[in-house]
Amino acid sequence: MLRTSVLRLLGRTGASRLSLLEDFGPRYYSSGFLSVGDDACDARAYFTTPIFYVNAAPHIGHLYSALLADALCRHRRLRGPSTAATRFSTGTDEHGLKIQQAAATAGLAPTELCDQVSEQFQQLFQEAGISCTDFIRTTEARHRVAVQHFWGVLKSRGLLYKGVYEGWYCASDECFLPEAKVTQQPGPSGDSFPVSLESGHPVSWTKEENYIFRLSQFREPLQRWLRGNPQAITPEPFHHVVLQWLDEELPDLSVSRRSSHLHWGIPVPGDDSQTIYVWLDALVNYLTVIGYPNAEFKSWWPATSHIIGKDILKFHAIYWPAFLLGAGMSPPQRIYVHSHWTVCGQKMSKSLGNVVDPRTCLNRYTVDGFRYFLLRQGVPNWDCDYYDEKVVKLLNSELADALGGLLNRCTAKRINPSETYPAFCTTCFPSEPGLVGPSVRAQAEDYALVSAVATLPKQVADHYDNFQIYKALEAVSSCVRQTNGFVQRHAPWKLNWESPVDAPWLGTVLHVALECLRVFGTLLQPVTPSLADKLLSRLGVSASERSLGELYFLPRFYGHPCPFEGRRLGPETGLLFPRLDRSRTWLVKAHRT
Repeated sequence: MLRTSVLRLLGRTGASRLSLLEDFGPRYYSSGFLSVGDDACDARAYFTTPIFYVNAAPHIGHLYSALLADALCRHRRLRGPSTAATRFSTGTDEHGLKIQQAAATAGLAPTELCDQVSEQFQQLFQEAGISCTDFIRTTEARHRVAVQHFWGVLKSRGLLYKGVYEGWYCASDECFLPEAKVTQQPGPSGDSFPVSLESGHPVSWTKEENYIFRLSQFREPLQRWLRGNPQAITPEPFHHVVLQWLDEELPDLSVSRRSSHLHWGIPVPGDDSQTIYVWLDALVNYLTVIGYPNAEFKSWWPATSHIIGKDILKFHAIYWPAFLLGAGMSPPQRIYVHSHWTVCGQKMSKSLGNVVDPRTCLNRYTVDGFRYFLLRQGVPNWDCDYYDEKVVKLLNSELADALGGLLNRCTAKRINPSETYPAFCTTCFPSEPGLVGPSVRAQAEDYALVSAVATLPKQVADHYDNFQIYKALEAVSSCVRQTNGFVQRHAPWKLNWESPVDAPWLGTVLHVALECLRVFGTLLQPVTPSLADKLLSRLGVSASERSLGELYFLPRFYGHPCPFEGRRLGPETGLLFPRLDRSRTWLVKAHRT
């Protein structure tokens, strides 16, 4: 539909075409004929990752969650008028039985373990360029205040009662399970033992007097929320899964444990014999970050997008919205769900020795390279497989050869000796396709390229809104290939700047290619910020000209002046992305030894 509209507009006579463009204004013609920096971006936006357990060092799955949130937030900043309109939180979940047990196994106090592993997450995210505005730890005093206040609200509204809770508990997953979610698994000696049907982790029978949340009251409100908001959980299959869960009975939920059994957590206000359930504790972090219980939090909630792994969907899509509704608050605006990473077809596991160290990958493949790989290859709907050869092949093909090669060609002194943005010749590349004449050099495929790149910013924005960053990168990569085809087709290295016939067309070919590169660099900023900065700096694009609102693609083609025409390129910065050696594909094997 977009392309049809573009080609119809291009087919108008010069006067009527220009009139239409003036009616819609520069933003209309510059961004795929549809506004990307729209008024909706004046509102605040708050992005969150899960807070990560500190029972083990971070792996690439943790980094993937953070990168998804980071890219969504960075893209939102490009669209909006001010970075002050966005917040982005991540952090570590430091309470619970699993942490208590892991610390005991390591011979450490829980605080020591939490400090050590939380620092590893902070270092990883700093090295990976995660642009969070807040890193929260659940052991912080501000969080304890928020959790205990939230507990008090639920209690005051009659949603907590004390009773005997009896059932299966999975310490690894930190959750209670009904009988239907437990199965028997044979052990090494042949004896069977109970495990969670979903995760495969061991469970134990628990009988305690705890505080219980009236979750059963929220089955219908949750169904109404989800049915009335089909985009609340994305991708759609996960939205459907949650509705299926809600078709079943929703029993009340134990939200505390005996302090004698679980001491590492936040005490229940007024009852030190009980510790608040770790998931209730952890979920409130999203409120702590924005100032809860102070009134300031209301300016950010519920304009919130949670980015989570599919293994914690039930906690975020059923328990958390129910807690919020119970406290008189709205559920989060969006819950973006992603699947997991396997390694060479196998689940990552310490026992298999195939856990990939993300910091090693950032060092081997560069920060931008590994960011690009995870976001380009990761598909939220299903599990994605990692192996080192795939990383090298993708980065060499798309970043080193296609994008880097295009930039090198168009800025090389042999082809562009003046090192400027050459002039665009409207007689060589008229806005109306199909015109003939001695000076016309543009072909049908060239108009298809202009159409594709003109619509690219809107297409990319739609993919971000639908949590399909991989599709956004796929679309950019496709246009990079088209642009390389354009340059290859017209072979500017065979044209002569001294020829009055060749020179206008040579300048036009380079002008179009550089304009395409400017669009690609702008759109890649959320995923590869350093590489995009290097590309845009080489083109001479200033920091104030890098937002989506300033992305006026090929204005000379549409009869408007181009601010870059005649401008000197930025300084030479070397290869945009050096090719990776095949010897870099030893990571998994080396980690196993």
